[in-house]
Amino acid sequence: MSFARVRALVVVGVLAVIAMVFVGITLVRDTQAGKEVASDCQEGDKLADTRLRQSKDIKINVYNGTDVVGQANTLKTDFQNRQFKVLKAGDAPKKVKGIDEAVAILRYGPKGVGSYQVLRAYFLNEAQPEFQLEREDDTVDVIIGGEFKQLATITEVNQALSQRDPESTQLPPRTCADPNLR
Repeated sequence: MSFARVRALVVVGVLAVIAMVFVGITLVRDTQAGKEVASDCQEGDKLADTRLRQSKDIKINVYNGTDVVGQANTLKTDFQNRQFKVLKAGDAPKKVKGIDEAVAILRYGPKGVGSYQVLRAYFLNEAQPEFQLEREDDTVDVIIGGEFKQLATITEVNQALSQRDPESTQLPPRTCADPNLR
């Protein structure tokens, strides 16, 4: 091997070592790691969990808002068969305005935004949202309406999720996406 070749290999090796040292120092001294701040947040806004969860990670309460007896328990079984965590099922505590003309009403808070999006697909994006800013848990209340027929199939759910309109993916008022949950 010629002296010129050895010298070139030594220079390239030294440059590679110097580059690795600089990269290592940069990664160690990085002060921004894990400190991402939601840039769209205004004072008083709540952080929203926008992750689309799997059904096994979604907690729901199922309420019957109609006069049909036992509909909440039937739907509870349907949701459990699809691996949702059903916490409560029964008649709606009080008559919900407009429920007779609705497929369903989904009540959720900032921690349930992503869960709401998934559940909405099970009603083929026809469920009406009812956002509750002060709600602290990630549970979604499903109130069955007079226009409800049946839950969508898995294929229909996947199609509904892929065809969501941009308006339905907007964050509710006075919330911003939690950057640590993306």
